[in-house]
Amino acid sequence: MKYLLLFLSIVFFNQNSLFAQAGGKAQVKGKIIDAITSEPLSFASIRISNSADNKLITGNVTNDKGEFSIPINYGNYVVEIEYMGYKNLKTASFSVSKDNTTYDFGVIKLESSANALKEVVVQAEKSTMEMKLDKRIFNVGKDLANAGGSASDILTNIPSVSVDPEGGIKLRGSDNVRILIDGKPSGLVSFKGGAGLQSLQASMIERVEIITNPSARYEAEGMAGIINIVLKKDQKQGFNGSFDIITGHPVNYGGAANINFRHNKVNFFVNYSIAYNIRPNRGSIYQERQNGDTTFILKQNNNGTLTGFNTNIRGGLDYFFNDKNTLTASYLYRRSKARRITNLRYEDYLFTSNNLTGISKRQQDEQETEPNSEYVLSYKKTYAKKGQEFNAEVRFLDNWESSDQLFTQAYFTPNEAPITTKSLVQNSLNDEYEKQLLFQIDYVQPIGKEGKFETGLRSSFRDMVNDYVVNQKNESGQFVVVPGLKNYFIYNENIHAAYAILGNKTKKFSYQAGVRAEWTDVKTTLRETNEVNPRKYSNLFPSIHATYELSKDNSLQLSFSRRVRRPFYNDLSPFSTFSDNRNFNSGNPNLNPEFSNVYELGHIKYFEKGSIGSSVYYRDTDNKIERIRQVNASGFATTRPENLLSEQAYGLEFMSQYSPAKWWKLDFNFNLFHAKIDGSNVDKTYLRETNSWFMRQTSKFSLPKGLDVQLRANYEAKQKTVQGTRLPLYYFDLSASKDILKGNGTLNFSILDIFNTRRFRTITEGTNFRTESNFQFRKRQFNLTLNYRIKQSKGAGKGKKLELEG
Repeated sequence: MKYLLLFLSIVFFNQNSLFAQAGGKAQVKGKIIDAITSEPLSFASIRISNSADNKLITGNVTNDKGEFSIPINYGNYVVEIEYMGYKNLKTASFSVSKDNTTYDFGVIKLESSANALKEVVVQAEKSTMEMKLDKRIFNVGKDLANAGGSASDILTNIPSVSVDPEGGIKLRGSDNVRILIDGKPSGLVSFKGGAGLQSLQASMIERVEIITNPSARYEAEGMAGIINIVLKKDQKQGFNGSFDIITGHPVNYGGAANINFRHNKVNFFVNYSIAYNIRPNRGSIYQERQNGDTTFILKQNNNGTLTGFNTNIRGGLDYFFNDKNTLTASYLYRRSKARRITNLRYEDYLFTSNNLTGISKRQQDEQETEPNSEYVLSYKKTYAKKGQEFNAEVRFLDNWESSDQLFTQAYFTPNEAPITTKSLVQNSLNDEYEKQLLFQIDYVQPIGKEGKFETGLRSSFRDMVNDYVVNQKNESGQFVVVPGLKNYFIYNENIHAAYAILGNKTKKFSYQAGVRAEWTDVKTTLRETNEVNPRKYSNLFPSIHATYELSKDNSLQLSFSRRVRRPFYNDLSPFSTFSDNRNFNSGNPNLNPEFSNVYELGHIKYFEKGSIGSSVYYRDTDNKIERIRQVNASGFATTRPENLLSEQAYGLEFMSQYSPAKWWKLDFNFNLFHAKIDGSNVDKTYLRETNSWFMRQTSKFSLPKGLDVQLRANYEAKQKTVQGTRLPLYYFDLSASKDILKGNGTLNFSILDIFNTRRFRTITEGTNFRTESNFQFRKRQFNLTLNYRIKQSKGAGKGKKLELEG
């Protein structure tokens, strides 16, 4: 595929030469297939060169059946076969003459390949998980539980990753993780952070890459690492596509199309998805609060629904000037509309007598609209020297979110008689805007046989605004501003970066060392109160990766990187959520960035029926950002992020794949970690040490008559926080799939959270309070999905190998 356009251009620009050769007296033919699956490889490039001087004579590509037949003059030749993702193959010299006018290679098998030091075949289909020493790749299509879900659901099923009730993402227990789409920032992850992924259909995603200790080529943001979500796009000649229809309970209706059409130098791609769902949720809070010698109790119950209607469309084209120069333009548009209705009931008691002193009921009715646009123009150039490459890209994000909320609250006596004089009617109007312009160039220069030098530049310009106001209806029926709850928050961020990396290999040892310099200029402004907070700082972020091959299938890797977490827009915005008038959440405009040194030692071992990977890691963090809850004398709680002094965390992680039999495949992930947090600068009692672990195990069974069944178990153990404890979490998922429609379709049924146990429970304690919370963001979900393919294989790709990367 890499040289496909070269030969099409040869056909186009050298027609006279090819026509002359078409009149020759000899012919070369054959058929190209995948060495593992025996699937024909259409549009593989064939080069025929003179065997004496290796001069290119002619060429062509294979047809839909993987076959080629090329006319040629009499002579001595060699054939070179190339196909993207496969090892190049060069034949021995052969001759065609008057006595031998046809040379038939028969069936030629190509083996899949990657930029790797060692490879081991594990199965004749793309694995759900591919492990590298510095990265893990999860192929979405092979995980049955992903059908009918969202990007957030996918991350829920990936080892080392956890998703909280609001959609926030954690990697190895840390929420300081950078989420990228196709390797770059995206409007899909903007105001809401990881929660924005709930509107991205799983069917649009090709794979997810988990990078726990990134090198200097990646931006330094994200202490715990990077989660890179790669969207689907193909480059096969002709038309191909896949289509999904989804239904589920609670209400989950949707559809998706992933379409690709390539003709000669132009490749068009379109991904579209639409979804309508209703998600019921429920929760409770029990709080004891001390005020002098008196203890007050709050019993709070929440229940509600979130009704969402989401559409995503991503389209673009690749233009191949020739085999070495490609220009790509794409556009992504996402529109999310949601209505959230939440009913809250508050019951107040005196602890000493357990007497009910009052009842209040509050309802939140929110209408939310969020349109996002993303424009991308990129250019890629490769050179005659293998591995030499230049990339340039400009990306523009234009995002907007509007929230209009109405709150009604009624008060009652203990016997539930209404107190009309205390009734409240409030509204909250919140508009948020974001524009970001990003420039990036990268260059790779091979050095010697195994080495390479990489360098690049990146500039990002981001402007964000939060215009908010909370109003309350007065006695005359007019809405007036609630004091202190109106402002216009402006966030300006400019980040410039440059990096350089040098890598090489000597026998069994390979290394890669680099450094990234970043210049940060951030300014926040509160217009109403005229508060301006500028921050300017420069930092160096070194990274080192070293690999040693103990044996053919057994390697070690040691890595180090320095990372940063800059307070993001939501961390800094002082806007306070007002849906719950007993519990408020806001940002902190005075937050400073946190910095971490991350060390990791990894090991990977392959054996006949599977593989096992392990790693030991350590993170040393300064200015740790943590959300702190405080309760005032009236019982109203405020939670906002604060800078703590430090956190030291270390852990041990295991990942394995094992096939006890051809019909049974096991995936296992286990993470054990210890953390020590020092928040004594906020409160002298905020000194915590915790041990915790989480486990995920997946069994996939291939049963007779093409039926596949998958069962997954998840468990997250209790974990201490700086103010209390997060209690254990466990849940199970069951999925089944079967091919239909002559193998072109797949029917998938899944039950997420079979026993309805995915509840997030916490205990939070302060000097004057103790709060216990219990929330279930989404109840048990049933999904039925039909996937239909046109000229596409069932999986995301053909035969794959696990790779050890240097």
